[in-house]
Amino acid sequence: MKNMISLNLQTLRKAHRYTQEDVAEKITVSRQSVAKWENGESLPDMNKCIALAELYNISLDTLVNGTETAGVPLPPKGKHVFGTVIVGERGQIVIPKKAREIFQINSGDSLMILGDENQGGLALIDANRFISQFEFIKQGLGYAPPTANDKEYENED
Repeated sequence: MKNMISLNLQTLRKAHRYTQEDVAEKITVSRQSVAKWENGESLPDMNKCIALAELYNISLDTLVNGTETAGVPLPPKGKHVFGTVIVGERGQIVIPKKAREIFQINSGDSLMILGDENQGGLALIDANRFISQFEFIKQGLGYAPPTANDKEYENED
């Protein structure tokens, strides 16, 4: 039976439209080595795993442990698929533990919920980080005092 890394190597190579020969050339191994890794006959050493992760722009963890979820491909480095959540009767969701750990989300934290109707999705971001990046939002939400320009504008009325 194939192990996770062999399945991931095969999936990633095909997703990037590489041949086994292409992969072998890019990480300086034989085509036979790539074939053995993909067939689960052997495993790449740590240095080759690092080279493969860099080639496919994924983390080592994703290369070794990652799984395609409901047709969603293996995510690139720094991107994550945490699975699905069920929306409760009052609209509440439980953020998966791994997501809370990676993004350091703790009980009592404020999250900004963003939506894109065209993309049909929602995103969560730390409210303080979001607000600090956008001065005009801070002013609109009353988080920052008005500037001198704002006072001049008010006097024109």
